[in-house]
Amino acid sequence: MRIRVINPNASASMTAIAEECARAVAAPGTIIEGATNTMGPLSIESHYDEALSVPGLLAEIARGEAEGVDGYVIACFGDPGLDAARELARGPVIGIAEAAMQAASHLGRGFSVVTTLSRTIGRAAELAERYGMDRFCFGLHACEIPVLELEDPKARTVIADACREAVHADNSDAIVLGCAGMADLCEYLTREVGVPVIDGVTAATLTVQSLVTMGLRKSGRGEYARPLPKQYTGILSGFTLDDQEVRS
Repeated sequence: MRIRVINPNASASMTAIAEECARAVAAPGTIIEGATNTMGPLSIESHYDEALSVPGLLAEIARGEAEGVDGYVIACFGDPGLDAARELARGPVIGIAEAAMQAASHLGRGFSVVTTLSRTIGRAAELAERYGMDRFCFGLHACEIPVLELEDPKARTVIADACREAVHADNSDAIVLGCAGMADLCEYLTREVGVPVIDGVTAATLTVQSLVTMGLRKSGRGEYARPLPKQYTGILSGFTLDDQEVRS
């Protein structure tokens, strides 16, 4: 089984973190492949960033389909391009916000999300509603650390403080980490905060792995059927589809 963990931003170091965390929970025989967006922003912290990350993400999905990849993880908490990626892929495509929230809903009455910047809270709230998780999501909080500064050793203390404050303020039973760049902090934060801390990269990896193991693939009918072939122009001309493949 091959699972491709796609980082929708262009930070190779963040891809490495996500890939390592995914590989740590993969079953024997499951191959984890990290992929970094080659035509997107260095970090995703706005709707603008998210929109411009999607073409590169879809190019990675197309490449994976040509190479026989079985399933995909979208390693960004905004789950950018998720619906479009599902249209292209034959196997399961799982976003880390989707997977983390669903996992947290099994561990207690409710969870809090701790993310990076406060400007991303609205997007997290939208996703909680979309996934039917708003009744489990007791609160959304920001630690006010930009994505590219998460690798600073001092960041983990600030994130831990934000998690503790969220548990106290919301009376929540678990914490969902709102950025793939926090994926390697789960064990540390669980010890520090005293409640389960869920990273969406590992949750999504295990979800994809389970679906593929069960022999399940994406439904090919309706909204997630392959997009109709049509011509694209300008800088998107390489994304023109035909009946057989995606060119990118």
